[in-house]
Amino acid sequence: MTTLFLFLTGLLAGTFGALLGLGGGIIVIPVLTILFGLPIHTAIGVSLVGVIATSTGAAVVYVREGKANIKLGMTLELGTTVGAVAGAVVAGFVSSRVLYFLFAGMVIYNAYTMYRKEDQSDKAKEDSRETGDNTSGEGEGAEYTVTNIPLGVSLSSLAGVMSGLLGVGGGLIKIPVMYLLMGVPLKVAAATSNFMIGVTASASAFIYYLNGNIDAVAAVPVALGVFGGAAVGTRINERISTRSLKKVFIFVFIYIAVQMFIKGFRG
Repeated sequence: MTTLFLFLTGLLAGTFGALLGLGGGIIVIPVLTILFGLPIHTAIGVSLVGVIATSTGAAVVYVREGKANIKLGMTLELGTTVGAVAGAVVAGFVSSRVLYFLFAGMVIYNAYTMYRKEDQSDKAKEDSRETGDNTSGEGEGAEYTVTNIPLGVSLSSLAGVMSGLLGVGGGLIKIPVMYLLMGVPLKVAAATSNFMIGVTASASAFIYYLNGNIDAVAAVPVALGVFGGAAVGTRINERISTRSLKKVFIFVFIYIAVQMFIKGFRG
């Protein structure tokens, strides 16, 4: 029964991770720590294995359909991989309590970012109606020029540190960086992030494996579920309202943050 629940957890995380470009770790880690009682270091190690599966399942579809900017992804990966290794090494010296607080803070920031995007999206639509311009330029086929590449690589290293330290894909940083600072359409940024996170997580997972923080019994069903969920998420991407999904997850993330803060205070 536990194996089934772990698989379903991975399935849920993979589906929503692929839809939102977040890697799924933001769901897997709270479930493993809050419901299954795993130590947070172990939960992070298992999550990284799931992130690899998310990237594998989603990237295959996004690359085949030409949604991901592979050249940009490989460029940014230079900084992300270095950061991921550094984050994983540092995590071995950080207490569980600190990791709980850091993870809770990251979740709150993620909820805030989603809320801001909702406001910006509504304003853009209102402006579009006023000007009669209905072209958003957000699709993967839209023309765009990538800018600020050195800055993007530098900030991607920070995303790598977050991935290695907290077991998430780093999309929380990479997507806004590509979208807001580098001139990449949002859907392309999300697809490129999914393409990148597997390499990032692999670098971190190797360090966690050496430190004995990957539980294979938990990692296998989670990874299988995440892989399947990622494939589902990429296929329903165009059929589901990600706006409505984000609204739901804003409340879910707030609940998760509160629970992680509580676990941090309890030690």
